[in-house]
Amino acid sequence: MTASALAQANPEREAFFGETHVHTGWSFDAYIFGNTMTGPAEAYAYATGEPIRHPLGYTIKIDTPLDWMGVTDHSEYVGTVRLANDPSSPISKLPIAEKLKVRTKADIQRVYLWLGTSMIDNKPVKELLVPEIAGTVWKENNAIADRYNKPGTFTAFCAYEWTSTPNNRNMHRNVFFKDCAKVPPMPFSSIDSTNPEDLWAWMDGQRKARNELLAISHNANLSDGHMFPTEVDEKGRPIDAAWAESRLRNERLSEIKQIKGQSETHPFLFPNDEFANFEVLTYLLGDPAGRIPHIPGSYIRQAYKDGLSMQGARGYNPYKFGLVGGSDSHNTGVPYRQDNFFGGHAKNDGTAQVRLGNVFAGLDTKFENPAGLTGIWAEENTRASLFEAMQRKETFATSGPRIKLRFFGGYDLASDMQRDRDWVKAAYARAVPMGGDLPPITAGRPTFAVWAVKDPTSGNLDRVQIVKGWSKNGQSFEKVFDVIWSGERTVSEVDGQLPPVGNTVDVAAIEPRPQGTSVEARVERIAEDVRTRGDERAPAGSVGEGMNLGYRNSIGAVELKTVWTDPEFEPGVDAFYYARVLEIPTPRWTTIQARQLGQQPPANVAATLQERAWSSPIWYTPSAEVRKSASQGQTVTDLVQRGAKALTDDEIKALIVSKTLNVRNTVTGQTFTIIYAASGRRLITGIDGVAPEPGEIGDVLHSGEIGAPAGYEIKGGKIITTLMNSPYEVAVYQLGNKYYGARSNEFGFANYEMDVSPTTP
Repeated sequence: MTASALAQANPEREAFFGETHVHTGWSFDAYIFGNTMTGPAEAYAYATGEPIRHPLGYTIKIDTPLDWMGVTDHSEYVGTVRLANDPSSPISKLPIAEKLKVRTKADIQRVYLWLGTSMIDNKPVKELLVPEIAGTVWKENNAIADRYNKPGTFTAFCAYEWTSTPNNRNMHRNVFFKDCAKVPPMPFSSIDSTNPEDLWAWMDGQRKARNELLAISHNANLSDGHMFPTEVDEKGRPIDAAWAESRLRNERLSEIKQIKGQSETHPFLFPNDEFANFEVLTYLLGDPAGRIPHIPGSYIRQAYKDGLSMQGARGYNPYKFGLVGGSDSHNTGVPYRQDNFFGGHAKNDGTAQVRLGNVFAGLDTKFENPAGLTGIWAEENTRASLFEAMQRKETFATSGPRIKLRFFGGYDLASDMQRDRDWVKAAYARAVPMGGDLPPITAGRPTFAVWAVKDPTSGNLDRVQIVKGWSKNGQSFEKVFDVIWSGERTVSEVDGQLPPVGNTVDVAAIEPRPQGTSVEARVERIAEDVRTRGDERAPAGSVGEGMNLGYRNSIGAVELKTVWTDPEFEPGVDAFYYARVLEIPTPRWTTIQARQLGQQPPANVAATLQERAWSSPIWYTPSAEVRKSASQGQTVTDLVQRGAKALTDDEIKALIVSKTLNVRNTVTGQTFTIIYAASGRRLITGIDGVAPEPGEIGDVLHSGEIGAPAGYEIKGGKIITTLMNSPYEVAVYQLGNKYYGARSNEFGFANYEMDVSPTTP
């Protein structure tokens, strides 16, 4: 480590922004998409501020250089397509190279499907896997990272992507190494195994050889419900404590936002979250015909909640991971801002005309969005310091802008602590930062210090929220608290909601492109306008107006900070907390570029959005003694031991079909009135005796939208309702003259008392 790096070490840590996920022309799919000119060296050059060429030939340059990056080309067939098409490469002379050469548009499809299918079907092209080919490319990749690594100035990690895609599901992980001097001769790829459990076992072996590394899962939203399982792993084995420990040990982080959407949450899962409908992309890789992706199991917030339920019911939580943002760009360069978006898949979305009207491999490219970004709180900009921060999960993600976010939790934080210039030092001394665990409770309630400051080149801040999740008796819950906001708004006494910050976006004010000027040149000129302003480029009110991007920073705040205490804390209940920061509304890239083309913004995507940042969570786990103080629920095991009998299909039909039932949720105390019609449809008609409002939500026997009918069937001793394309099963037990329901996703608890006294409708 250099003296300059040591001189920069800051015990209170600084935010270093970087990239966890980018592909170059060395990835076989990127090359086939048309990225034939650039590799890892150009990726690092771009990250450090140098201009490079987009695959279509025009110049691209980052708005603000990054502090660090890991190039994550696919380990599967890495570099082979590029080398096969390079006449100077020895690989191009091999017989197998003829099948990899791209001469026509048809070759693109042929090679992509051939190699991609070989991975999905686990039928590898063995000639491309020999060390003389794959090992040489991997070695060169790491040498390039070493060449660009400048401790204290810019960090280049040795990294790669493990690209497992079984049955078109995105199960990908990006693997980062702490020390490039200790990387293995070959990376572990999905050709070795498509199961994450085998990747973790290989990583454990590397760690035993003193080679520190970690994995980052990405695009959970495209995993078809398989990224965050609760019952069985990818090998069909029951999930247990050993599985949870293996995942926790190896998979410290997960990507929450990238070009192919966000993985925080989905409106179907959390309809009461008014900001859940942000860059939602529900899609399977390759767009297989007839498949509808599963939403449960595909989103991070649900994983956090399920992890709490697993902790309470089974004694382990596999889902205590931190958050990062990334790009997944296949262009070598990465667009992070709405005003300089140039796509992510080379020729398939490389111009505005194509982006606004193309369907690529079943993906409507209008649903793509600028990359996410990762912030790491570390003492210095070196491999060791940044990696250790990732290990302890002191990371946060943004949707692209450089919003800075701090988040601490403890029991002894004064409400006015942030008035002190040394408040961060005090927070590190008396609390835990994002990614940490609160110590066992002794007295009081958890208190959280949160601080956010805007990106000077982006929109002002609307609000800071704290998202809380908790679990009781196998059921999990969430609530979003607005804890600090801009302006003079007050929370409504009627519905408890904070009014919107307002919207200054004026689409008509977005400057159309000059006649005869390419959209790419226009985007580049806007980006250059941003770059030349330097650190003082964003005085209040100037960014949107000065750049003719159709919004004004006349609302919102530059900085928001507060200390918040959980008013609903229950000491015996598992919980997590994370901070979410929202900007004011600004135009989406589709709006900007449609206007530059003289078109109306497309109707199937939002015209505006609120950029945001997310902290890694802070977890609270009660001690065994305190946990006993919480109400203990009734489990299926308890019922059976007391002599309860599971009902058969015929008995369930006699109990519920053509009946109106009152079902009481013993965890929440709510009673739901449900009609099970003979037609195979069920309808929730009342909550605590009151007719529900349209769209009202309840965590009940059958979760989902209230007031809308859903299909059900009785099979295998279960009432099965399919919601969000996923089946939810309820087993019914009789004990004496009472009936109880146990829902399949509530970890063995029987939380529902079923009253069969109502008359037949």
